Amino acid sequence: MQETAMQEKKVVYSAVQPSGNLTIGNYVGSIRNWIDMQDDYTCYFAIANMHAITVKQDPALLRRHTLELAALYIACGLDPEKCALYVQSMVPQHAELCWTLNTVTYVGEMQRMTQFKDKSAKHADNINMGLMDYHVLMAADILLYLADYVPVGADQTQHVEIARDIAIRFNNRYGETFRVPQALIVKQGAKIMSLQEPTKKMSKSDENINASVYLSDDKDTVIRKFKRAVTDSDNRIIASEEKPGVTNLLTIYCAFRGCTLEEAQKEFEGKGYGDFKLAVGETVADAIAPVQAEQKRLLADKAYLNGVLKEGAERAFKTARRTLNKVYRKVGFYQGE
Repeated sequence: MQETAMQEKKVVYSAVQPSGNLTIGNYVGSIRNWIDMQDDYTCYFAIANMHAITVKQDPALLRRHTLELAALYIACGLDPEKCALYVQSMVPQHAELCWTLNTVTYVGEMQRMTQFKDKSAKHADNINMGLMDYHVLMAADILLYLADYVPVGADQTQHVEIARDIAIRFNNRYGETFRVPQALIVKQGAKIMSLQEPTKKMSKSDENINASVYLSDDKDTVIRKFKRAVTDSDNRIIASEEKPGVTNLLTIYCAFRGCTLEEAQKEFEGKGYGDFKLAVGETVADAIAPVQAEQKRLLADKAYLNGVLKEGAERAFKTARRTLNKVYRKVGFYQGE
């Protein structure tokens, strides 16, 4: 896609950390929605490896996971010709803009962020400045590309709100510079819950191996996890607040089968939980099998993946450099002019 054509459309930015296995929740709630946006928006989709190092990482694993995530992006349906697919650290303006935005961000704001509180509690032996600065870097990611929209789930709007606050504050101080982004709330499948604690969101870092279904799980593992999914003693297969486990399984089934809750409830009317769980497991396993096969094929062609990431970084760099140059002029940095 030509750069001029890209700039005519509204801009979308999003990213995922290369921290290992992604869950079916990441796929349905994030990546699959990105695929639908490629034709309608100018899309920048990053692998957020700079965010990843705010907690301890094995360097070799981080590099491997970065390539695996790039392959997974493409295997899921992201087209490098339609979007800028790149690694965050390959575009240095992310870090440079973050430093500048630090000067219009208050410490108290960062200390109140849910992510900082959660990660500080979980990594009490490594409460570093990167954790506190996490959301300033996220704001830099978004504002660098003058994003109109950031696709998020209904429970993930906090980082978009802080990006908006920072953009408005900078614009008020230095004049119109940044586009103020909006959260693009993803509806269907945006919140797939844990199979073991269905009132809690499915997480790729859950210590209970049966709580999350990963995109790398083989068919037997997927089916086994769904067979062990928490439901209730009432055998009716209906969606309701009183039946979070069953509702979650119905949501997952609909997301991968492409049907409505009403259609799914009718399909399983009169059937037991055993048959229901098996059907959900088989549906999910059959849906992710082609993704797994394509990811494996792509990982065998590292030259192609490296080329995609290099080209994506070059495309992102052009926009990022323009934005940062404007920011530097606004704040009064001498640039040899």
